[in-house]
Amino acid sequence: MDEQGRARRPGGRSARLRAAVHQAVTDLVGERGYGNFTVGEVAARAGVADTSVYRRWGNLQALLGDVLLTRLNARSPMPDTGGLAGDLRAYAANVAREVTGPDGLAVVRLAVALSGEGQQGLQVRDALLADRTRQLQAMLDRARDRGEDPPDALEVLDHLLAPIYIRVLFDTGPLTPDYLDGLVDRLLA
Repeated sequence: MDEQGRARRPGGRSARLRAAVHQAVTDLVGERGYGNFTVGEVAARAGVADTSVYRRWGNLQALLGDVLLTRLNARSPMPDTGGLAGDLRAYAANVAREVTGPDGLAVVRLAVALSGEGQQGLQVRDALLADRTRQLQAMLDRARDRGEDPPDALEVLDHLLAPIYIRVLFDTGPLTPDYLDGLVDRLLA
């Protein structure tokens, strides 16, 4: 219930507005790149009033941070295949599928751009890294509990995620299953 005693519907107007605005941002980042559009253009693309965007997010940077964190946190659960190698292979395949999907490159570019944009951008970056590390740590702890000797989360970021993101950002080659398996093999060697 809100302050006036009205029941809030999780799938109601607010959820539709948020989804439309998030999609508009992702589309604009994909088409024009970071910093090349306004709140007014986001609102027009989403079919909402710009006052609705300002009321909910306050400014463009806060909106961009919300889009980024929402998109990156909307992931499927960490894989549990029964072994660390299988978990890492499945995880790498999921990340590759996400970053090469329809909005993947735009989301990755948004993450890079926001990380260099003042205190708010640093907060988004830190939240993203903390979330990624927490997810990875849960998978690595599970492997340790099974008696395996997993690398630390930073090694997974350095040797598995970084090469995936670099390939996507700079278009240096496809993320084939063989390439992803090779990353996992080198990480675990």
